[in-house]
Amino acid sequence: MKLLTYDTGSGPRCGVLDGEQVVDVTALLGEGQTLRDVRDLLELDGEAVDRVREALSGSGGAPGVPLAQARLRAPVLRPPTVRDFMIYEEHATAQGTREREEAWYRMPIFYFSNPLCIYGPGENVPYPSAAEMLDYELELGCVIGKEGTNVTEADAMDYIAGFLLFNDWSCRDLQRDESAVGLGPAKGKDSGSSLGPWLVTPDEMAPYLRDGRLHIKCSVRVNGDDWLTDSEGGESWHTWGSLVERASRDSRIAVGDVLGSGTVGGGSIAEAIRKGYEKARFLQPGDVVEHEAEGIGVLRNTIGPRVEADPDYRYRAKAQPPIPEMGIARDYRYPGRNR
Repeated sequence: MKLLTYDTGSGPRCGVLDGEQVVDVTALLGEGQTLRDVRDLLELDGEAVDRVREALSGSGGAPGVPLAQARLRAPVLRPPTVRDFMIYEEHATAQGTREREEAWYRMPIFYFSNPLCIYGPGENVPYPSAAEMLDYELELGCVIGKEGTNVTEADAMDYIAGFLLFNDWSCRDLQRDESAVGLGPAKGKDSGSSLGPWLVTPDEMAPYLRDGRLHIKCSVRVNGDDWLTDSEGGESWHTWGSLVERASRDSRIAVGDVLGSGTVGGGSIAEAIRKGYEKARFLQPGDVVEHEAEGIGVLRNTIGPRVEADPDYRYRAKAQPPIPEMGIARDYRYPGRNR
């Protein structure tokens, strides 16, 4: 199933996609309290998703709103936490131009992103006031469906409610400043993340799940031009189960938590430049960014106007040179383990 959050003008509601119709889950289940997003559904009980599936199959074509008339929102409007990992070697090594620490290969590394600045499909993403080098990051993501502590990798799939696309909007100039101090990323990643277009349940993604990885093709378009084609989502060094295990170790994962995979190979602008996409450059207001993943769909956002700030704003990044073309071939292969 594809679970989603939508709005027809009276506020957000949890829905489920039935063909080209969006069916209201509150009405489908006969719930007394309105379910405002997918997280509300997941918090009902451990069988809530199964009940939606059964109700939908027995409804004989439940009445709904045409998908084209529903404004989609982020499936989870306000995740309790957003943990963003970095599990693709091509991105982690900047396409072989830098060595990664031993720890990166031994365990999935993540940082906490901002759960308060979440954007959904079709929404405008404001251009941050202090930045000059706005980037996207094409990532896969999952949403946690039940609470857990010290979950093992072997049991981890039982905790994943579904998969979606995750765009980690990144201010590269701010990120460079923070990284130079040895702390972060923080403001370089603070202004926004996009989730969507819906949450695809694990049973629907089962044909793509092998060896704990999602073997799906991923691509990027900006203003209709290809900036990445057919990146392989299954090339991750770490598995989805290891992400859940790492996140929950000596800690807690909760319903609605989002785990991001980190950037798939080629899924950022510097990587697009190195791969030779001639139009690749840092983003500007008005740019339309589309991320697509096989079996999931398309997550589309438009970069909104730049947020105005004092030109002498002291938190602006120091002027940075452009990221150079490093002569990395289009047929780049990982220096470590190939999958």
